Amino acid sequence: MEVELVDVERAPLGLLRVTIDRQGGVRIEDCERVSKQLSRVFEVENIDYKRLEVGSPGVDRPLKTVADFQRFAGQRVEIKLRQAIDSRKVFSGILHASDDAGEEAGPSFQLELEPEGKSGEAKVLNFVFDDVDRAKLDPVLDFKGKKR
Repeated sequence: MEVELVDVERAPLGLLRVTIDRQGGVRIEDCERVSKQLSRVFEVENIDYKRLEVGSPGVDRPLKTVADFQRFAGQRVEIKLRQAIDSRKVFSGILHASDDAGEEAGPSFQLELEPEGKSGEAKVLNFVFDDVDRAKLDPVLDFKGKKR
């Protein structure tokens, strides 16, 4: 169906929430097609649910796989690490993929952190995929029409 499964969640009251994505963004027609297809499959497979919700991941799309990290390199992301670095677990910045593929703990990445203070010096956080507890896109949204 040319869509990517991002997440499946069982919510209270029998809600089954399916999140999909595709190159160029998810359209309402994509959600409708996937919903119809899943309804048929779930009926045949006898999957118990009361309500099915199919939607897009939104602007703060979760990054769950190495492929997601590679696909969204160059974008602003927020990551939460499993272990704190300098008493801090949550970091935001521009994601960069490394060419190193031989790491034991998975591919390595860098996060170009935003400059702190007046020094204007940007720091880089190096990490491997296995260090990440969770991650998501973290775009800067400006509703006033002014560019940053």
